Amino acid sequence: MPDQTPHPTGAPQPPPHHPFADLPLPHPAQPARRLRVVVADDNPVVRAGLTTLLSGRPDIEVVAEAADGRQAYEAAHQHRPDVVLLDVRMPGVDGISALPYLVQIAPVVMLTYSRESEIVQEALRRGAGGYLVHGEFTADQLVDAVRDIKEGRAHFTPTAAGALLAQLRQDRAPAPPLPDGLGHSSSATAYGISTSGQSYSQPQRPASPAHFGIQQDSPPVAYPEHLSQMQPHVGQSSSEWTSGRPVAPDRSRFQLSTREAEIMDLIASGMNNQQIAATCFISEKTVKNHINRIFAKLHSTSRSEAAAKWIGTAPDAHRGRG
Repeated sequence: MPDQTPHPTGAPQPPPHHPFADLPLPHPAQPARRLRVVVADDNPVVRAGLTTLLSGRPDIEVVAEAADGRQAYEAAHQHRPDVVLLDVRMPGVDGISALPYLVQIAPVVMLTYSRESEIVQEALRRGAGGYLVHGEFTADQLVDAVRDIKEGRAHFTPTAAGALLAQLRQDRAPAPPLPDGLGHSSSATAYGISTSGQSYSQPQRPASPAHFGIQQDSPPVAYPEHLSQMQPHVGQSSSEWTSGRPVAPDRSRFQLSTREAEIMDLIASGMNNQQIAATCFISEKTVKNHINRIFAKLHSTSRSEAAAKWIGTAPDAHRGRG
């Protein structure tokens, strides 16, 4: 029979036995590591817009900016980012020349105004994990692309997807056999289908980029013969971008005149007022007047903010219509 003797008044009571006292305490949850990005573009307005857009996301951090390929390599080598956003045309070392060196450090997404199919194809040959043309994506799609590239999922805007398709159609290099007898000409001719006999020229093998004076840890990557060898999951293009739906920012909502739209394009390209005046054959005072009206219509207080809205990298660039 248990002891019924009461404890003396004020005596400390023994603590109750904890049923899990012998188990180790759980470690406190660690905050998720943010995605580290290097932004490389010779246009300071574009760099500022991209940095503002990406840094505004809680899971992304822009660790460095670069104005050319050499700076991009140095920044990537120092910070070891998860993703590099790389422009094509930059002074000094351009993006295409720097690309094979950068892909040894981190996945690279080309983010550029350059839409020529030859450039798109060469960028993919040299290891780019995606190709985005300004004006063909929304701010949210850009953020999704940055997140996905880290996981090996490629993204292409419509222009780049078209260039990739043209490359695949022209490439007549031997391919591995298809399963289940697919692709046999006999199955087509049996139903009265014949080929046109049209031939396509074999694309030239890309030349190796000249070494541009950067010390590197290992030799440049070898160029793949086929795009399928370029990078895992390269076929997983975003259907959201290649389905034919319009993805470019709706610039009509800004209600700019033809001249104002022309000047806004020049601002987004990085020109100053003097260069814009010379290009448009107007005075600098007239340029300033146009810019004041443009800022009012775009609800912007700076060139970088206006350019970000114009090219679609501002967080609110695709919200609503007005």
